[in-house]
Amino acid sequence: MLRVRCLRGGSRGAEAAHLIGAMLGRTVTGWVQRAFQSTSSAAAAQPHRAIEDEHVTEPVQQECPVCSYNEWDPLEEVIVGRAENAHVPPFTAEVKANTYEKHWPFYQQHGGLSFPADHLKKAVAEIEEMCNILRHEGVTVRRPEPIDWSLEYKTPDFTSSGMYAAMPRDILMVVGNEIIEAPMAWRARFFEYRAYRPLIKEYFRKGAKWTTAPKPTMADELYDQEYPIRTVEDRHKLAAQGKFVTTEHEPCFDAADFIRAGKDIFVQRSQVTNYMGIEWVRRHLEPDYKIHIISFKDPNPMHIDATFNIIGPGLVLSNPDRPCSQIDMFKKAGWTIVKPPPPLIPDDHPLWMSSKWLSMNVLMLDEKRVMVDANEATIHKMFESLGIKTIKVNIRHANSLGGGFHCWTTDVRRRGTLQSYLH
Repeated sequence: MLRVRCLRGGSRGAEAAHLIGAMLGRTVTGWVQRAFQSTSSAAAAQPHRAIEDEHVTEPVQQECPVCSYNEWDPLEEVIVGRAENAHVPPFTAEVKANTYEKHWPFYQQHGGLSFPADHLKKAVAEIEEMCNILRHEGVTVRRPEPIDWSLEYKTPDFTSSGMYAAMPRDILMVVGNEIIEAPMAWRARFFEYRAYRPLIKEYFRKGAKWTTAPKPTMADELYDQEYPIRTVEDRHKLAAQGKFVTTEHEPCFDAADFIRAGKDIFVQRSQVTNYMGIEWVRRHLEPDYKIHIISFKDPNPMHIDATFNIIGPGLVLSNPDRPCSQIDMFKKAGWTIVKPPPPLIPDDHPLWMSSKWLSMNVLMLDEKRVMVDANEATIHKMFESLGIKTIKVNIRHANSLGGGFHCWTTDVRRRGTLQSYLH
């Protein structure tokens, strides 16, 4: 007798059906194997089969450990990245297009080398404390594997060294009970998925779906090698014209350019996510989910969650410096648009890979709790005015590696169901 517990959530019925098929397949296979194992007479084989059957156990499927439909349902399990052994990416065309001119000497000097040791040590300690606080708040914390990112690798199309496994939001997107591995767009991040594979395989064995998007070759044709950037004005002009360093040579995307609100998923065309990549995700997820392309007045679009961060049903933080061109769509749907206050991070603090607007790159633990930068007093007041409790954590040195709380995490499981919030 097979016993299967039904799984909650709209997309999980299919998972149960697949499970039943797999379990029946294993049972039938066992019967066939036992039928051919013995060459003795039928009379002798009968007791042998009876003995074997006595040891057959009933498989009982546990609930899939992966399930998340949005950014705010109660968080139960999360992957938090690692700063250990993080390396500065080589200063290639795609890295140059995503960084500001004042930091170019840093990349030219340190590209392929470790981030400054003292700074990295402080970042590691901050993320450890962040993990401890998440556990204290009742969240299960998982971590990627430590990897030596200094190793140089070569493909038929390029040579590079690695970078880090600090920002799981960039490479993993959870949609329902499915984990999607993003293909990425930086050569230094080509093999970043290796740090997460042990975790993903564990989730897969426990019932999660696992999809790897087509891996780009990252040949020279994927990048505009002559991408003309020097000033912020150059970047604004190019972005307004729809010109980016990544071409449409092959699909590429970072998962952090997508943000989820139940059946509606929003995405921007950016320096690391092209239209082919967006189209791949659309075809893969529709008709269960609708993919909306939105855009912003942003001179350097790369990852949506410090520009447009959905923090509740019909509630979004919208960067006032990067207004959304499609904001009327949200207003007509009755959403509340909140403009966060200017960030307070000092000008002299190194932000090699991001802007100060990491202040709005927050992680919702549920609709009424948010993990937020301990130094950003004005945004604390903003959340308090919204009736949201702030869980204050200092990751100022970790910010320098390119991310806030949302970037440093991928939520594996949130307690909720698939719903539509855009009517």
